[in-house]
Amino acid sequence: MSSRIGVVVMGAALLLYVVTAGWLAVMFLRVATPISIGMAIALIVIAPIGAWALVRELLFGFAADRLGRTLDAEGGMPAAPERLTPSGRLMRDDIDPLITQYGAAAEAEPGDWRARYRLGVVQDAAGRRKDARASIREAIRLSRTRP
Repeated sequence: MSSRIGVVVMGAALLLYVVTAGWLAVMFLRVATPISIGMAIALIVIAPIGAWALVRELLFGFAADRLGRTLDAEGGMPAAPERLTPSGRLMRDDIDPLITQYGAAAEAEPGDWRARYRLGVVQDAAGRRKDARASIREAIRLSRTRP
């Protein structure tokens, strides 16, 4: 629930930013000096880029959440190891064997989004966020081509 509140807050903050940036761009254009025109152009360009980035992240989050809920309902989520660090990450000794295990399963079934998603979950628990996002992004892509 708190993540949904965070999404609403970020969306509202982005809307406020876009409106404020637009208003400032108009004000800078009214001054009509080379520097103010440059600032107005920068504001006009940066605001849509920020909106695009937020929308892209939201779409990724919603799709990943949907797949996670589906996999959890099927009972296919990776089992939580008995030993975790206080922050909820995998213990160093467990990282390589688990990633190897789930990586091999994902490679054995290259078209299975479930195997790729499980690999992403394990990578995230290991603290490998970049690899986890890539694996989950691939799982999202695969889920759109195969049920």
